[in-house]
Amino acid sequence: MKGYNKLFAAVIVIFAFVFIGANLFLSNALGTGGSRPYIVEINRAENQLKQGEEVDLSEYSSLVNIEKLGENSSLSEKEEFLNPGGDYALRLIDGDYYRFDYEISGNEDYLSIYLAVNLSLAAVALTVIIILIYLRQRIIMPFNKISELPQQIAKGNLTGDIKESKSKYFGRFIWGLNILRESLEDSRARELSVLKDKQTLVLSLSHDIKTPLSAIKLYSKALTKNLYKDNEEKKNEIAFKIDKNADEIESYLRDIIKASNEDFLNLEVKNGEFYLSALINEIESYYSEKLSLLGTDFEIKEYSDCLLKGDMDRAVEVIQNIMENAIKYGDGEKITISFDAEDDLRLVSISNTGEPLKPDELPHIFSSFYRGSNVKNKPGSGLGLYICRKLMNMMDGEVFAKRLEGGMCVTVVFRLL
Repeated sequence: MKGYNKLFAAVIVIFAFVFIGANLFLSNALGTGGSRPYIVEINRAENQLKQGEEVDLSEYSSLVNIEKLGENSSLSEKEEFLNPGGDYALRLIDGDYYRFDYEISGNEDYLSIYLAVNLSLAAVALTVIIILIYLRQRIIMPFNKISELPQQIAKGNLTGDIKESKSKYFGRFIWGLNILRESLEDSRARELSVLKDKQTLVLSLSHDIKTPLSAIKLYSKALTKNLYKDNEEKKNEIAFKIDKNADEIESYLRDIIKASNEDFLNLEVKNGEFYLSALINEIESYYSEKLSLLGTDFEIKEYSDCLLKGDMDRAVEVIQNIMENAIKYGDGEKITISFDAEDDLRLVSISNTGEPLKPDELPHIFSSFYRGSNVKNKPGSGLGLYICRKLMNMMDGEVFAKRLEGGMCVTVVFRLL
């Protein structure tokens, strides 16, 4: 903001100098300063009178009359001589006063030009100042209020909030930041809640496992020391109890595995309706420039628009996840989006050139945390396609992948409304 205030002050100073410079230039260029034509003519006429010559006013463009004040002039004549009612200059020639009446030619034109230039400069200056004030009020100040919010969110500070603005430039952006903050805060709260529940469950199950485990150890120690070597019935009873406690431990382990396999992402979908064209336009506007900068040929095949069932935002997320995989694991030559129709379904396929996955890896790519052999040293969590399938299933759709000759293809199945 300080930098902008300095810029504003600099603009005011520059316009002040422009005004001064323009007026000085006009004064010199149009004869209101420096050399004046009527002074030259007065000097010329004065020299003629000094030499005793007669002055012919028809030879002069500015001089209109020459009057001489006689030595014996009355007071009224002297007053009339000094107040002729126009522009004049006085000269003392051989002891007598001469009055040279003159007219400044082009004076009205000069005033018109002077006024036009100054009004134009004033209009430009006023326009620039209004624009600067508008930018300050509508863009700079609202942006200054939210400039630190993304940084705070990145640091994990989700408690800060900003008032929503009616500005057409930042109103939706501020609203989106607040929604993002609230969403992250809710996600963190749910994550902590799930983590707490799982930790409590693990601790509880761990404690429960100790009892049957201690019993097994006790029975096994008794058998090891042959405490019941002559009592077959007791041995059978102990074997039965060991088996029972082992089954109990196994059930606890199943609970732990089940808890670890529960959906840890807490994905939410708001099913509704959206047009296929809206989805594709969103993807095209986001990736056209990005892929152009990467030097990747990006092609979207022709399609017929239709109304799809699902969540528009989640559908965009699914296609973006697949596009990012195509960019990351493809060879960067070409990415194509094509379309097919089957009964009440619409299929959107994203294919990329590059090394395909091995056939035995294909069934596992939609599992959580699974990464294929083609990932090399590229970063990733192995959750992208897992999330895609989860979201599509929640939208009554599906997603599958297949190998191509020199590439991969992932198809998203939407249900027509």
